[in-house]
Amino acid sequence: MSAFVYLNFDGVAEQAIDFYSKALHAKEVKQVKFKDFPQDPNYPLPENELRMIMESSIEFAGGKIMMSDILPSMKRVTGELAKGNNVIISLVIDDKQKLEEYFNNLSVGGNVTMPLSNTPWSSCFGMLVDKFGVNWKFNSDAEKFLDRVISNKQ
Repeated sequence: MSAFVYLNFDGVAEQAIDFYSKALHAKEVKQVKFKDFPQDPNYPLPENELRMIMESSIEFAGGKIMMSDILPSMKRVTGELAKGNNVIISLVIDDKQKLEEYFNNLSVGGNVTMPLSNTPWSSCFGMLVDKFGVNWKFNSDAEKFLDRVISNKQ
């Protein structure tokens, strides 16, 4: 299991990735844009959103920071992006039973913003805000999927 700091941005994630990777001398930088994923024909994203960062990570000095842009359409679920709610704790756990247990435990008294479900980037993904206002993301295998998407782009 890994827990990462996860930063959300309002359309400037690509600039943040560039800044942080240089400032922290990142040894590995990964980034995937929304256009890299199959689009739902019933809900096509506008061109400006397709160019936004869906998921990224920079590794440095034994640590990792993950980042993404929040799509304007997602603001209905997450609320307006502001300093404070742009930080998320992201748990990446291959054990789906343990992932569900943590998700259920942390959701008590909080607000589930996306129930655990199968998505194009993870076989088990969900989001919640706990009773203290802390944002959480849960992934069972997103790292493997992102590595495969990045490899296919090259």
